[in-house]
Amino acid sequence: MPAEKNQILLAITREPSVRFVPFDIAIIGGGPAGLMAAEVLSQAGVAVDLYDAMPSVGRKFLLAGVGGMNITHAEDFAAFVDRYRQRADDLRPLLEAFSPNTLREWIHGLGIDTFVGSSGRVFPTDMKAAPLLRAWLKRLREHGVQLHTRQRWLGWNKKGQLRIAGPHGETQLEPAATLLALGGGSWSRLGSDGAWVPLLQTRGVSVAPLQPANCGFEVAGWSAHLVEKFAGAPLKTVSLALPNETPRKGEFVLTATGIEGSLVYALSADIRETINASGSATVLLDLLPDRTQANIAAALAKPRGSQSMAKHLHRQLKLDGAKAALLRELTAAETFQDPQALATSIKALPITLVRPRPLDEAISSAGGVPFEALDENLMLRQLPGVFCAGEMLDWEAPTGGYLLTACFASGRAAAEGILRWRKQP
Repeated sequence: MPAEKNQILLAITREPSVRFVPFDIAIIGGGPAGLMAAEVLSQAGVAVDLYDAMPSVGRKFLLAGVGGMNITHAEDFAAFVDRYRQRADDLRPLLEAFSPNTLREWIHGLGIDTFVGSSGRVFPTDMKAAPLLRAWLKRLREHGVQLHTRQRWLGWNKKGQLRIAGPHGETQLEPAATLLALGGGSWSRLGSDGAWVPLLQTRGVSVAPLQPANCGFEVAGWSAHLVEKFAGAPLKTVSLALPNETPRKGEFVLTATGIEGSLVYALSADIRETINASGSATVLLDLLPDRTQANIAAALAKPRGSQSMAKHLHRQLKLDGAKAALLRELTAAETFQDPQALATSIKALPITLVRPRPLDEAISSAGGVPFEALDENLMLRQLPGVFCAGEMLDWEAPTGGYLLTACFASGRAAAEGILRWRKQP
């Protein structure tokens, strides 16, 4: 960065006033998409200033790595792209240019080894996000990227300049190009608060409403007994499906208000859209997916003598704890007297869900800036010189590395779009 520019920025940080700063590229948002764009641009010799509202960059990235940094997925590429559902065609060229394999090679270039888990998920060998982020930030600084934290974007002033509010006042910026990589609407405490939505809408940019994705759901109400005894209890080795859909096997957790966890997240987009269309969604829970309905009915038909039904279920099916409690919660008392009917309930226990949990609790969000509002460079058609990337775009994907991969890929694509745009006469 030129010495003159350093002096201007230093003056800004010392005085609580509004100052105007002209320079090259401004990136708003320090998550994976923004940082990847900064890397591509800085390696191309472009001066980059990155602004983030949080005290440090990559905060959601770091929290996502707690318990194991799932960076991408090693499945077949065609299947990988299909995970992005309705936006698969829009994201395919971005993912082809920066594929899961390319992402792994990039991580290895930072000195971080990776491995493929039994589920196909890809992790750093130490399972942590912090060493990766530290190595990455070191490389960005070596390429001259200037990181400015505690700097919140407020939109544009009447002259079209960016407004940035910091601890020492407001700065007005006029970069040659701006990349917005502001995240979605989940986890506001980490910076993804969706505050950018009205800022774009007032400039004529269409934005699809932000909705929870990879989220839990609420029921109309559990009994006090179920909440008191089993809220927080896991249901393992079960399968879940919407009616007439192929069941998915996995596990989830009972909550005080409903259900959440990896198996629920895998179905969350379809559940949410069903609720949006019909007001509720019923999912079918198979409590014993490794046993057939006929096998279960035969076991239940065996004489139980003086044993209670709870002991009978445990002895014949190893069905107890949260599974048995949920079966009791959602099954009529008379059903327990009919082995065939009870077997049917065990294999397809209906749970009616009435709403997703709040957006701020979701792992990610759906909605955002539609690809139709962007050109081939990921530049807003309504705002020439303003580009978008990351989760603020209108796409969603399940957990399993898909979210991060698309953020990396879109940040890279937007940076390359900026470079192409700058070369235009």
